[in-house]
Amino acid sequence: MAGRVILNGTSYHGKGCVKEIAGEVQARGFKKAFVVSGPTIYKHGVTAKVTDVLDSISIPYEVFTDLKENPTIENVQAGVAAYKASGADFIIAVGGGSPMDTSKAIGIIINNPEYADVRSLEGVAPTKNPCVPIIAVPTTAGTAAEVTINYVITDVEKKRKFVCVDVHDIPIVAVVDPDMMASMPKGLTASTGMDALTHAIEGYITKAAWEIPDMFHLKAIELISKSLRGAVDNTPEGREGMALGQYIAGMGFSNVGLGIVHSMAHALGAVYDTPHGVANAILLPTIMAYNADATGEKYRDIAKAMGVEGTEKMTQEEYRKAAVDAVAKLAEDVGIPKDLKEIVKEEDIDFLSESAFADACAPGNPKDASLDDIKALYRSLL
Repeated sequence: MAGRVILNGTSYHGKGCVKEIAGEVQARGFKKAFVVSGPTIYKHGVTAKVTDVLDSISIPYEVFTDLKENPTIENVQAGVAAYKASGADFIIAVGGGSPMDTSKAIGIIINNPEYADVRSLEGVAPTKNPCVPIIAVPTTAGTAAEVTINYVITDVEKKRKFVCVDVHDIPIVAVVDPDMMASMPKGLTASTGMDALTHAIEGYITKAAWEIPDMFHLKAIELISKSLRGAVDNTPEGREGMALGQYIAGMGFSNVGLGIVHSMAHALGAVYDTPHGVANAILLPTIMAYNADATGEKYRDIAKAMGVEGTEKMTQEEYRKAAVDAVAKLAEDVGIPKDLKEIVKEEDIDFLSESAFADACAPGNPKDASLDDIKALYRSLL
């Protein structure tokens, strides 16, 4: 089987690199921007750091903020209509996963109008044309949507999230500036950071894992485990390490897929609007323990990357436990809840489990999880 790696054509990294947008826009001959932003960061002036760059080169723009934390079909439809009315010729996505996922769906539908029914994009849609050019500027260190070929949309009517995988949706430019992330509150920093760690760990143990993505995932685990505590405390070093670590994790998992941590988290987000990073962070240690016997020696590598000493001398049981414990300790240190007691209702477990079992991420799990397995995992966290 051939391995495949798809990445941005161009990416910028480091403090102040948001200024590089000017050169990219001018070099590509773009005329008007459609800026997709989360309403909160727009209100607090974070989006202005990007629009100020556009102002400096006299590029007109319109700003679209009609989207939710877990973007919906309706948000995408509104965005498509707004883009058509704007006269723009490219998109700048500013924010976390929500603006970027919305931008990808908008861009795909604009250039592939036969997929105007947003639900038709679920799974691997055989679109013919690259989406509207997207410049992606993350303001959270977690989703890595700026470098992935994935996006997730919420179907409010059916209370489910669906994953879309499309090589045509990847942003042409990613601008990963830690200064754009400095205003994130502690809770959001913690949850998005644990989302990034989940990407790296699930990507490393997924059935499709191979050498090149493995390299990305292990480096991401190392950077995230070193940087997340500092990022939560808003240290420059922590912010910079997380900005890079989450991007590297995206370079990996986008090319090999994920597992049931994500499929179960998607169900929680659809039913309870649980922030994606929080759901992943709560689930990760428990599902790592469940998956351990299907991972060979990989948990030794994970434990070592997270700074656990003496892994070479540990038995298989010891290093597997050490990896799970290291993840649980990091989650505890950054304030993640330990269980789902405040989120999940017992009467919803059947529906949650059925949604997770059918999710596009589930087949990548290193162990084939049955519907009953997923129900038991949810219940173990109540």
